[in-house]
Amino acid sequence: MVKDLSVKARLADAMAEDFERDLLQDGVAPEKIEAQIKRSKERMVSAPVVILLCLDRSEMDSYPDENRQQAEWKMAMQSVAAAGLQLLLAAHAGGLGGVWVCSPLFTQDTIKETLELPAAWEPQGMFFVGYAAQNPEPRERKNIESISLFR
Repeated sequence: MVKDLSVKARLADAMAEDFERDLLQDGVAPEKIEAQIKRSKERMVSAPVVILLCLDRSEMDSYPDENRQQAEWKMAMQSVAAAGLQLLLAAHAGGLGGVWVCSPLFTQDTIKETLELPAAWEPQGMFFVGYAAQNPEPRERKNIESISLFR
């Protein structure tokens, strides 16, 4: 959990370097890159609390075959995602707003270095948590029949 403004700013700057490099490689126009990086940095720095969820493989079961080892890794990722969902639900229940971003997946080494994380920790998701400035209108949801198979 990061609350300190200087740490959030340092992390935002470090991640922005990776983001800019990737966007340049993708051929994104410089003015669009600048706008995206500005928005990304503002979101992180302005959030009262930034929570980083990491996966730690050091206590996972180990299997001799690749199939089961991949399944173990997927279960660990699912566990991190489930924890993230619970975090957002708890924040909401407490009257807070939160947003989950997956940008740490693209800049794991930078985050680990900037925050001096243990070597076994793999950044997976980042949450910006605080009181919402406004309540957005609910988005239209797809009906269950369009996203499910009934047999």
